[in-house]
Amino acid sequence: MNVFVTGGAGYIGSVCVEELLNSGFPVTVFDNLTEGHRAAVDPRASLIIGDLSDRAAVLAAMGLAHAEAVIHFAASSLVGESMKNPTKYFRNNVANSINLLDACVESDVRKFVFSSTAAVYGMPDRGPVDEALPKNPVNPYGESKLMIERMLAWYRQLHGLEYAVFRYFNAAGASERFGEHHRVETHLIPNVLKVALGQRPSVEVFGTDYPTPDGTCVRDFVHIADLAQAHILALQPGKQGCFNLGNGAGFSVREVINSCQRISGQPIQIHERARRAGDPPHLVAAADMASSQLGWKPRYATLDSIIETAWSWHRRHPDGYPQ
Repeated sequence: MNVFVTGGAGYIGSVCVEELLNSGFPVTVFDNLTEGHRAAVDPRASLIIGDLSDRAAVLAAMGLAHAEAVIHFAASSLVGESMKNPTKYFRNNVANSINLLDACVESDVRKFVFSSTAAVYGMPDRGPVDEALPKNPVNPYGESKLMIERMLAWYRQLHGLEYAVFRYFNAAGASERFGEHHRVETHLIPNVLKVALGQRPSVEVFGTDYPTPDGTCVRDFVHIADLAQAHILALQPGKQGCFNLGNGAGFSVREVINSCQRISGQPIQIHERARRAGDPPHLVAAADMASSQLGWKPRYATLDSIIETAWSWHRRHPDGYPQ
């Protein structure tokens, strides 16, 4: 099966492409490289540089790739930015996805795997978070992803496009070759590891008075190689639906910092700050559906095992990918 991967030069996309190739799938990456990196594309894959806003270019690229399945990672994904510039998020995420979906219909692609987010749940009133909880996004980023999920249901009904949606919690870790390098880094683990590398003086901790064991927010971290395996499992015929992806275990911000300190062997200075608006105290996935329906099981089940891979990659690539 020829797989067409949008955003395959990005953090999660790069590792998914690597895992797809290791599993024997021919892969074409479609990326505009505004957030992704050419060096993050596995050389075994074909790379087409293009933008999803260009409807004709998308259709042409899918024809060149002889695409039989699409995995859609490409998106704007900064929550804070989405609150300041919602237009960018609805245009890049929603309108561009329409171009991609229409190209799938015209190219007779029968399988679509979509990279969604736990942000579709907003501020859930209970946990662990399962797929039956109401979808109430509290920012345009989450809203844009939910809109695409809803579009997929209609494309399935009207065009027969089989789809799987994955709602990630906190992607983390690295493979041997590919890791996390965002031009604007907002994720906790790489920012903590920048302190260990001597690239930042301290890491900010937003809120220390939450109703959690140590007062800091609790989050679910899942390794990107495990995310990739879920996408591969979803390519099987008949596998469809919406699935949470997480370890099902929560780790506090302080636990993450302590693990990074222990693994790196470097002191991590902390700068405590006030809570940020909209941060839930506790956000952990219930991923039972992915387990029972796809046979998915995370291989990296502990926080230390995830951070060890991230530290190994960042230590070998302290400046990330070449620009």
